Amino acid sequence: MPEIYVDADACTVKAEVVRVGERHGLTMHFVTNQWMRLDDSPLVKRVIVPEGPDAADDWIADAITARDICITNDIPLASRCLEKGAQVLGQSGKPFDGAGIGMALAMRDLNRHLRETGEIRGGGRAVSQKDRSAFLSALENMVQAARRCR
Repeated sequence: MPEIYVDADACTVKAEVVRVGERHGLTMHFVTNQWMRLDDSPLVKRVIVPEGPDAADDWIADAITARDICITNDIPLASRCLEKGAQVLGQSGKPFDGAGIGMALAMRDLNRHLRETGEIRGGGRAVSQKDRSAFLSALENMVQAARRCR
């Protein structure tokens, strides 16, 4: 049975993950470096890692397997999970895959450079209701595919 690993520090779709995970009876690991309020479900596991750069990412990358699903917007973490054969879904409902991860990493580096030089400002846009619906649909499809194939 697949498990879901959530890079929870900046995750805006926690409730949607719980909704799908509970529907399918899947264990969900919410990984963060601080305590956070989550649904009281026996399927929800809080994993609190020490403070530090990439501690949550490292925990997820070490624990995830090829049958699992990772929820993250962190492109380097997505790449690490894909290398292990896991499925990866961004919070907007867009899956990461092997074919596009190289370009995503390159764009991340370019945008970081442009922010550092002042060419662009600000972060990403807020998650809309349309994004939440797309996320729910994509996660549902991903879970069903994982259950069929693995």
